[in-house]
Amino acid sequence: MFGMESAVGLVILLGIFILSSAVRVLREYERAVIFRLGRLVGVKGPGLILLIPAIDRMVKVSLRTLVMDVPPQDVITKDNISVKVNAVLYFRVVDSAKAIVEVENFLFATSQLSQTTLRSVVGQAELDEILSERDRINNQLQTIIDEHTDAWGIKVIGVELKDVDLPVDMQRAIARQAEAERERRAKVINAEGEFQAAARLAEAATKIEGHPVAVQLRFLQTLVEVAAENNSTMIFPVPIDLFTPFIESARAKAATRPPGAGGAPA
Repeated sequence: MFGMESAVGLVILLGIFILSSAVRVLREYERAVIFRLGRLVGVKGPGLILLIPAIDRMVKVSLRTLVMDVPPQDVITKDNISVKVNAVLYFRVVDSAKAIVEVENFLFATSQLSQTTLRSVVGQAELDEILSERDRINNQLQTIIDEHTDAWGIKVIGVELKDVDLPVDMQRAIARQAEAERERRAKVINAEGEFQAAARLAEAATKIEGHPVAVQLRFLQTLVEVAAENNSTMIFPVPIDLFTPFIESARAKAATRPPGAGGAPA
């Protein structure tokens, strides 16, 4: 009786073991690549899947977007400047069977491909292009890497350059160049302002030229402004021409006045 109970217990344990090894539950973002006696039979998941114990072997693959940090690479640019560049790579598996069958380790392979491509693309560009045209370089990196990983069932979503480390002497040279550029822009803006001011003064002189009285009024206004801003005594020579319009006006009035109109009454 005891031996029969032991046998039943062993059978139950064996059944539980077989059931546990045959049943798998996969999440929504997971897929199972199934090999039966070494031969690929398909991809299953997500949810509950059944395997044949000791015959089927499952390799689990995640379909989520993976973020890979590309280590810093020492690169000599097209204009013979040594820089250190790193990047970040975004990709995901779109064909689980290819990712397992076509390449031994798709993560390691993608990492090595990204490093070599980064050195190649950056080495073909000049330093100014690397610093100012990052979007174009990012797109070029993405296109090249995606073409090579397509055979592995991997889709490259994006590549972004992170840091560009320059030698100290090159950093100083770029700082001097930026300072010189700022000085040049300041001088150009100053020259444009002087040119516009001179043009306005020329227009004002043209308009005032036909009105001599306006010149005298402007002179008097200037005297008032100077007197208000300074407390010291200032002596200005007053030109006789300042009074010419008033003298001429008085003479004109005297000429139009009737004879004897200005004399004393009899």
